[in-house]
Amino acid sequence: MDAIQHQRAIQHLFWRAGFGASPSEVKKAMSMSRLQLVKNLLRDSSNIKLLTQVFDAPAQDLKNMRQAVKQNAGGSREEMRDKLKLMAQERRESISSLNDAWVAQMSNVAYAFREKMTLFWHNHFACRSKTVGFIQQQNNTLRTHALGKFGDLLMAVSKDAAMLQFLNNQQNRKRSPNENFAREVMELFTLGRGQYTEQDIKEAARAFTGWGFNINGEFVFRENFHDDGLKTIFGKSGKYKGEDVIEMLLANPKTALHISTKIYRAFVNEKIDETHIEAMAKRFYHSNYDIADLMEYVFTTDWFYQSINIGAQIKSPVEYLAGLQRIFNLDFVDKTPVLYTQKILGQVLFNPPNVAGWPGGKAWIDSSSLLSRLQLPSVLFRNETINVSVKESGDVNEERLIRKNKFEINMNWQAFSHSFESIPDAALCKTLASYLLQVPINDATIKRIENRVATPERSETVKQLCISLMSTLEYQVC
Repeated sequence: MDAIQHQRAIQHLFWRAGFGASPSEVKKAMSMSRLQLVKNLLRDSSNIKLLTQVFDAPAQDLKNMRQAVKQNAGGSREEMRDKLKLMAQERRESISSLNDAWVAQMSNVAYAFREKMTLFWHNHFACRSKTVGFIQQQNNTLRTHALGKFGDLLMAVSKDAAMLQFLNNQQNRKRSPNENFAREVMELFTLGRGQYTEQDIKEAARAFTGWGFNINGEFVFRENFHDDGLKTIFGKSGKYKGEDVIEMLLANPKTALHISTKIYRAFVNEKIDETHIEAMAKRFYHSNYDIADLMEYVFTTDWFYQSINIGAQIKSPVEYLAGLQRIFNLDFVDKTPVLYTQKILGQVLFNPPNVAGWPGGKAWIDSSSLLSRLQLPSVLFRNETINVSVKESGDVNEERLIRKNKFEINMNWQAFSHSFESIPDAALCKTLASYLLQVPINDATIKRIENRVATPERSETVKQLCISLMSTLEYQVC
């Protein structure tokens, strides 16, 4: 393996197990073995930093606030509408603040691997809630169990207020069972489609009756609402409760296969290799669903580093954003662009399109989002305008940004350029490309970029070359 291939392999690991790495970090890693790098990632992943942006009681959701305003109106209908608008605006600002904090945490090297796993589980257990406290609580649950035992994660999410609310299990009672949660926990979270019957869902829904939460977002088993009758699930009969169903799902090897397949698609390649996935599933099942053990296995196999898997993934919008911050050590002066960029590119944290989550892969790219991706480097680093629009949300700050149409960032190009001070001018563009791109770029494109950049100052040259390289199709993959 030559030096460039070795470098790309290291960067491949940093992209899959995080959000990329700065040139200085890559250079430091060049002298380490794969096993040592993976062990370091696992060691660093023991760091758990919970998000604490929301301090209000989770009970203060929009519905409760609306009710409170109506009950204590004391004014005109117009005044009441203004109060409700203000509450809605405050909620959006809280979610935006939570969003900013998470993206910033992704870019911190000490938390990168755990945050990457948290992002994966955020899409696997896709969920929306209007209660900001519930959103933060669930995100921290995912973070806490992200690299532990999948059984613990599954149980914790199944008893999570945001999920129970989103899938209507608060309304699941013995006189009128609601099947939403029982269906999704089988189809999406564990077994996968086609591994259960409609009767299994109906009976499992009965087992989950009584599972709910209180106004503080704490799990509550409401025994009076629970159906304690005999149930037959997966061919077995008993007076099952929700916990029993979870154990049945974990006992089925199809769960290990379903999760392993999703992990392979997210961390290795959208095009699956059945042999590799079968090996993953077998190890996952026999380790009692040890997530960290599975990820260590994947990241230390030879097939993970095969050329077919390097540069094979289209960066998700969040990976794109977090990657910018990781590689260039940049900071957004005004945090609004973090959310605005997610909207432009089609992935807003805490707002998946449905319970199945974002489809990923080629779905990240269409004619509009690709144009936005190619424009973003110039928008960010040259302070140019972006010529795309997003669906209006009613957010006053966002509307002001749209009119302003420019982003403000802090970026020290002299510090970034320092890593390349020994590189001759003739080799600078190609060297920068090796750090920014995970797929080769042809010499003709390199030459065109070099011909467009003519500045006397070294750091400015590095800046302009980087912007041009990031505005290529090759930069969209990792």
